[in-house]
Amino acid sequence: MKIKITPRKLSGEIAAITSKSAAHRALICAFLCEEKPQIKIENTSKDIEATLACLGAMNEKNPLLDCRDCGATFRLLLPLAAHLCEGARFVGEGRLPERPIEDLLDTLRANGVKFSADKLPFTVSGELKSGEFILPGNVSSQFVSGLLFALPLLDGDSVIKLISPLESKGYVDMTINSLKEFGVKIEQKENCYVVKGGQKFISPKEINIEKDWSNAAFFLAADAIGGDVKVTGLDIKSSQRDKEIVSILKQFQLQSELRGIEIDVSQISDLVPILAVVGAFARGETVLYNAARLRMKECDRLSGVCEMLQNLGAKVEEKADSLIITGGALKGGIVDSKNDHRIVMAAVICGSFCEGETIINGAEAVEKSYPKFFEDFVKLGGKADVV
Repeated sequence: MKIKITPRKLSGEIAAITSKSAAHRALICAFLCEEKPQIKIENTSKDIEATLACLGAMNEKNPLLDCRDCGATFRLLLPLAAHLCEGARFVGEGRLPERPIEDLLDTLRANGVKFSADKLPFTVSGELKSGEFILPGNVSSQFVSGLLFALPLLDGDSVIKLISPLESKGYVDMTINSLKEFGVKIEQKENCYVVKGGQKFISPKEINIEKDWSNAAFFLAADAIGGDVKVTGLDIKSSQRDKEIVSILKQFQLQSELRGIEIDVSQISDLVPILAVVGAFARGETVLYNAARLRMKECDRLSGVCEMLQNLGAKVEEKADSLIITGGALKGGIVDSKNDHRIVMAAVICGSFCEGETIINGAEAVEKSYPKFFEDFVKLGGKADVV
């Protein structure tokens, strides 16, 4: 789908959508309860639907688990399927088969699990055993979260040891909070997580999924750039690290105009596309650093964001693990989404403040996390036309 964005000031109020990260975690925990709780999910997405479909399949013998292109579904469910589902076959699409999984496979192999191949598609066999699980912390926090769902179910105790600092730790904190809500305890120590075996998931009867900061960030940024936008329903006490968008935008706005700043994005990598857009409209230079993991997302997101902004007229320099953006007027242009939902949403917000029109190819990618994004965009006065 090709969308044309005509520059318009965004103003008004929208409600934040359900956090897909929180939804993944609640759905997995609920699946592991004998008595199922009621879960209220107001907004679904392709990623949430992938997790629901896989959980449903896990009730079958030798299940086929189609993760589509959702890394969270794949990584969160792999250790669990290794424990519960002999002969589970994992498949995926898009860039998912190429995204890093070796470290998780290696530590699972060291604890009794076998795989028919080193990347998707593959079949899982063997028996997951408790013990020591060694992982890097700078590849994917989902490796840790996936193990945290499975290890409490094993007979013996386990420990997850990190050999490098954990990036995106907020998502592991979300996992631990979700587990706690279902009666499962995890002990955090320096560079490791200690997991007692033989635990049971206890239904809390009813779960209301919190709202999503990472998707709300696009509209919060629009307010900072020059709109008048309010997003309701967000919890500032959330363990979602992307709530830092609020304090970061305040740093951009220390003066009467947006000023460039330097931001360590190692814990908030999903905010990089929209922070880069804010930087493009800020006076001076904005540096987003410790961003190397973005190269392993739905696309090489670091390169994709750089290309997107350059095509719209921004001055951007791409480094191995950073972007350097020099603010100035943007003219508009043509953007390739790279099939990345966050690049689409960032380009839409950016296009709303450009001097001319912006064309986005592959705009349907928003369905991965925020299917009603364009509906909310138009509600705020945005102009988006299919061409």
